[in-house]
Amino acid sequence: MVQSGPAPTGRQEAGAERAEVPRQRDRAAAPDNDRATVVLPYVGTATASRTRSLRVWMMSLPVDFGAFLVPLAYNRDSWKGVVAGAFVTVGVFALGGLYRGRRHVSFLDELPTLCGRLLASAAIVSIVGALRHDSVAAVGNLLRTIAVSALLVIVGRLLTRHITVLARRRRWVEHGAIVLGGGPVAVELARLLRRYPEYGLRFVGFVDVASTEHVARDSMPLIGHLGDLETLLRLIECDVVIIADIDCPDSSLLQIARLPAMLDCDLWMVPRLREFQSGGTIPDHIGAIPVVRVRRSSLSGPRWWIKRASDIVAASVALIVLSPVMLLCALAVFAEGGRGIFFRQQRIGRHGEPFELVKFRSMRPSSETEAQTNWSVAGDPRVGPVGRFLRRTSLDELPQLWNILRGDMTIVGPRPERPFFVDQFSANYPDYAMRHRVPVGLTGLAQVSGLRGDTPISDRARFDNYYIENWSLWLDVKVVVRTVAEVFRARGR
Repeated sequence: MVQSGPAPTGRQEAGAERAEVPRQRDRAAAPDNDRATVVLPYVGTATASRTRSLRVWMMSLPVDFGAFLVPLAYNRDSWKGVVAGAFVTVGVFALGGLYRGRRHVSFLDELPTLCGRLLASAAIVSIVGALRHDSVAAVGNLLRTIAVSALLVIVGRLLTRHITVLARRRRWVEHGAIVLGGGPVAVELARLLRRYPEYGLRFVGFVDVASTEHVARDSMPLIGHLGDLETLLRLIECDVVIIADIDCPDSSLLQIARLPAMLDCDLWMVPRLREFQSGGTIPDHIGAIPVVRVRRSSLSGPRWWIKRASDIVAASVALIVLSPVMLLCALAVFAEGGRGIFFRQQRIGRHGEPFELVKFRSMRPSSETEAQTNWSVAGDPRVGPVGRFLRRTSLDELPQLWNILRGDMTIVGPRPERPFFVDQFSANYPDYAMRHRVPVGLTGLAQVSGLRGDTPISDRARFDNYYIENWSLWLDVKVVVRTVAEVFRARGR
């Protein structure tokens, strides 16, 4: 059986290619050997191919920066302050969300936030200028130049917003969009996307659960069920997914949001309680339907290189500064147990790849099998006074700084675990394997939150995934500060 939606028209028909995705039908609706074929009528348009990687900030940010520097063409007396002001303004705009993608693009909606951010950046530059210059005339000249720059930034933002809407209406720029759901909200969203190209989205089709029927013309095309989503994203040129009124639990949606294929997509959601809007951001909508962009922190691209660079710097400095402490620890371990001051063991790192972890030895296991499969328990009689002290202060972890320099680990991340336990925990706890989206860490949010030793694995996985999905350099700094506090309190296992 073939399900198909309304025939593509105009520009969609000119560039459309057909793709077929076989999937198993619902057992209650058809025999086991019957297979359905879903036809994707809007796959692979030439416009989507050309504009897939384009984002609004790629035009807005250079125009804002350039507009701020325009006064330097006739007045270069305060050029240092103006250049600094341009960088500060762009940074303040970014923190205020003025470079985030929006479905409803409106200059007037952004104007209050724009003016407030310009005043904030102007205040920062003027304060710094007043501290650096004793001359009132020089400070006054800088302020006048910044005022002209701010006015030009507003004009530039007006032009970029007009160009953005124009490019969307003429379908010069568009992104393929899948709507998750089949209720009235999802159907209305699809109608709006078909009718109003200024939202910059080309409706591809619905993805829904098997229990929801799509029989009305407005609820077509149904291109697949929820379990097919990852396959569909690979087959079609779609980089926007909108969660509407799909009839499934939040836990299933969370698993969908964590799919590897979703990392390359913009994920939007219609709030279930649409009447209650959170303050602090510019509201966005498609037609009269409010939508919010789901923030998913991904440690890839520039974010990963920033974290990696900070790891290299921090680990190098720590190895130099803590080398006397590490030498004392090594001598203490040797005095207590003789040769073999280091303990080496295979652990599982990023993407499930094994690596050799290095620690100071705090006890000797009776066999290699025990080392790989026995859970470490506090109060083990084989742990001597030195080993107990190293564990309580976490000083036995210091050799892992070498693992960080090698790239096997990071400063802050999920706790590295042995292959035997990774397989066991992944089978028993669905969220556990998601920890390996990022490198394992010397310390982590779960550890500093008291989840060490014999504590629930489900709680550890929950904290680790929270860290991954809300990552920032400041969060890393907070975890490191709390780790240092834990070391001085000697609360290790």
